Amino acid sequence: MNDQKKAYIYAGLAIFFWSTVATAFKIGLRYLNPQLLVMYASITSFLLMLVVVISQNKFKVLMSYSVRDYSSSLILGLLNPFLYYLILFKAYSLLPAQVAQPLNMIWPIVLVFLSGPFLGQKIGIRSYVALSISFVGVMFISSQGSFLGLRNSNTLGLILAVGSSLIWSFFFIFNVRDKRDVELKLLLNFFFASLFILGLNSVTGNLKIPELKGLLAAVYIGFFEMGFTFLFWLKALKYSKSSDLISNLVYLAPFLSLVFIHYILGENIFATTFVGLILIVAGILYQKIR
Repeated sequence: MNDQKKAYIYAGLAIFFWSTVATAFKIGLRYLNPQLLVMYASITSFLLMLVVVISQNKFKVLMSYSVRDYSSSLILGLLNPFLYYLILFKAYSLLPAQVAQPLNMIWPIVLVFLSGPFLGQKIGIRSYVALSISFVGVMFISSQGSFLGLRNSNTLGLILAVGSSLIWSFFFIFNVRDKRDVELKLLLNFFFASLFILGLNSVTGNLKIPELKGLLAAVYIGFFEMGFTFLFWLKALKYSKSSDLISNLVYLAPFLSLVFIHYILGENIFATTFVGLILIVAGILYQKIR
């Protein structure tokens, strides 16, 4: 098997699992509140990455890290997964999965506008056009089946779903500047995030043993939203002749996700969701055209 076929296989695995996590979020939130779901998922991801790092004989590299390296990981862990998933899971608890999932997808557009002041990149007219296209898509999705406005929507849920993309964009910017080993960065991110969420749940009296179904959903999220799937995607990028050959495939995930949302969660997919999702993806792809 040549490397490009391997790239497509790994990309396909990543896209498949990413398309299932919106459904897993909603299932997990039936049994756990957002704080507990973040806690058990983060701990699962930390243990997973610990096994990966030890199996690759990289653990000893952590001993050479400076205080600045650990401080950087503390900040990254605070942003993601701690803050990012707290906000995202709260949005999912207030909105249908078919609404929360695509609204969270606008982060590539948000990232472009944050890259101006933080990375010194020029923002062109194409970016504003792309933002406008995606914004129309956001309005369609937020209407939840009504072409007459947002009367069916939970305002706080919409703000949180869109706001989560802002947190992710900040995380992306800070993370791209950090040239340390990816697996080690992930391990430390999950370690600090687990400490943060354990502390929060202890202070708020929210620590408790979950029902088995809720725990299984959290473990699934820890494995296939935060952990393994990201490694699959890195493998796909590694084996591909060009990142462009597979990077746009990721936009298949939200459409495939609607299938799981409909048949597993039983949500009737609004026409506005489908139209809005097409517009959001169109805006992102238009932004990427050179």
